[in-house]
Amino acid sequence: MGDRDIEREVLDLFVHHALSVRDGLASADLAEKLRLAHALKGSARGVGAFAIADCVAEIETRPDDPASVRRLSRLIDEARDYIAAINR
Repeated sequence: MGDRDIEREVLDLFVHHALSVRDGLASADLAEKLRLAHALKGSARGVGAFAIADCVAEIETRPDDPASVRRLSRLIDEARDYIAAINR
């Protein structure tokens, strides 16, 4: 909507949420993995992080696939770095 401060705040909230989900997935049981993945999927789509949304959708269908969780971690790091760069 053209308000850079709000954009920064929303993106910062997204990064914090994504990092929290990434950290939580490591020790989560199946039900918690599904809950975390689903919540992040909505947040990611809301900010246009479609690669992250697609990855967590994969985790929802295959929550025990370690490759998807590793890919998610990499995507979150990339998004965090990109958001930090555009907010400078």
